[in-house]
Amino acid sequence: MAARPASATALDSHRELNTDQDAVDTVRKRIADAGVEYVYYQSVTLGGRAVGKVVPAVHLLRNLERGVQLHRSVVADIQTDRNGNLLGGGARAAEFTALPDLDTFAVLPWDTSVGRFYCRLYEPAHRPECGGQPYAADVRGNLIRRHREFTARTGLVLRSGCEPETTWTGPGLEAAHRPDASPAYRVEMLERNRPIFQRVMTYGRALGLDMIEGDYEDPGQLELNWMYDRAELTADRLITFRQICRQVARELGVKASFMPKPATGVMGNGCHHNVSLWRGERNVLVEPGRSELHLSEEGRHALGGILAHAAGAMAVMGPTVNSYKRFWDTGLFAPEKIDWGMDDKTCTVRLSANGRLELKLPDAMVNPYLSHAVLLAVICDGLENRIDPGPPQGAGDGSGDRFPALPATLGEALTAFGADAVVRGGLTEEVAALHHACKADEWARFCAAVTDWEHRTYAEDTP
Repeated sequence: MAARPASATALDSHRELNTDQDAVDTVRKRIADAGVEYVYYQSVTLGGRAVGKVVPAVHLLRNLERGVQLHRSVVADIQTDRNGNLLGGGARAAEFTALPDLDTFAVLPWDTSVGRFYCRLYEPAHRPECGGQPYAADVRGNLIRRHREFTARTGLVLRSGCEPETTWTGPGLEAAHRPDASPAYRVEMLERNRPIFQRVMTYGRALGLDMIEGDYEDPGQLELNWMYDRAELTADRLITFRQICRQVARELGVKASFMPKPATGVMGNGCHHNVSLWRGERNVLVEPGRSELHLSEEGRHALGGILAHAAGAMAVMGPTVNSYKRFWDTGLFAPEKIDWGMDDKTCTVRLSANGRLELKLPDAMVNPYLSHAVLLAVICDGLENRIDPGPPQGAGDGSGDRFPALPATLGEALTAFGADAVVRGGLTEEVAALHHACKADEWARFCAAVTDWEHRTYAEDTP
């Protein structure tokens, strides 16, 4: 293969990867063996939605080199603000090029005539000055680049595992339990949901998720987990998991919801991030040879960074108006302040017996590309500035008063986000600005909306 010219762009480099004959032949064989006729070329928006185009599989080689083109407002879900302005570049903005990553090809197990790629996004080659460069609002591409930079800077790799909770509703899924007791962990409840977890786990394994365990947690709520891995792989798999849930719901005639707080008085749908830092094959959060629950010096500083920037990160970890309802219902294992503990499920961050830091702020609608990019940034800040997390809860002077209060609403979270340069620095300037604009508009729309609660409370209250 001829050497690339010195002026080669990131798009050129990706296209070169997509012409590797062995890799291309592998994909072509999988397409032929499965009988794939159509392929999704999908990317992920700021709101965590899968978008893209479907192309007949016979055009594989063309799309591996040229990708597909989409209008750049797609990354903001083609959303207009309250004044009618199209967010993400405006109606006349240029398209971007979505180029597939060969190693993400998969055949959909519910219809093997369809395959899919995840794509990274680039400025189209014809644009002056920026042509062929990574598209700055590509959340998936940003996480991949930030992780590489983090490893080059620290020598560490961030591995994570997510715990996505989903609310399932439909005929036969009603929870039967005493009003003074929880149905959590009851096998009878798993039996009622057996068609769901069987199909989700089966599809998950077929799409590369190493499904490891699941449980029933609250009325209608299932948590189905897979093995942890590099942060960007976990992010891809979380999006895939959500797509699987939607498909299973369609097949079974039920509904799957990732709404963070589906109702008052029930547990919210979280998506706890269990993170660890690896140097080679060693998790540096714990020290070799020590069996008791403990955190290494590097681990303490990484934790310090997470806690110091937890308030600023909340607009990413809890990205919706509804997200903050999780924290108003106390006593349901959602944290009430920024703190940490040794295997303490009430804290913002729990050090588990497996040597992982479990961050409990992310909810089921989190965009995992944004949350992991932010985690890389705040962990790096903690390591470089040796931030002290303080002692754990229950060990004298706990950590709960060392850090700012958790934002109580999306509006407060956006203020904290705007004031935290480290958190915003984990994203590109374009992603940070666009995320703020989209969420500020969401908050404004909510503040202007008249709710059922207001009607119940005020409509007939006077005189």
